[in-house]
Amino acid sequence: MQKTEGPYTFEDLIEITAALRSEGGCPWDRKQTHESLIPCLTEESGEVIEAIHNQDMENLCEELGDLLFQVMIHSRIAEEKGMFSINDVIDGISAKMVRRHPHVFGDLTIDSEEERLALWQRIKSEEKSKKP
Repeated sequence: MQKTEGPYTFEDLIEITAALRSEGGCPWDRKQTHESLIPCLTEESGEVIEAIHNQDMENLCEELGDLLFQVMIHSRIAEEKGMFSINDVIDGISAKMVRRHPHVFGDLTIDSEEERLALWQRIKSEEKSKKP
């Protein structure tokens, strides 16, 4: 990666994360595991919540970036172990959102928030019952 200033893209972030974890990357990032990153994930989630409570949109943008990086580094660690990649994460959540919103992405009609919530819970329950 040769780019040293923005604007950056999602693809750039994938490359940045890989570079940080690479042989010549950052020693701290290279030694992280899913388990060692739990405190960081907890801290970043809390900072997102705090920014929301404070209605600080500038800080919220920054903290969402920090939280996104947690998703990126966890995904990169998993990819290095041959488990899954960030693209699998994106595919999984996209498929789930489409499945759980047939009133948006299908031909189902709902008339209320209560119907939407009941539909979400029913679909979620059906998905869970199909998992081994």
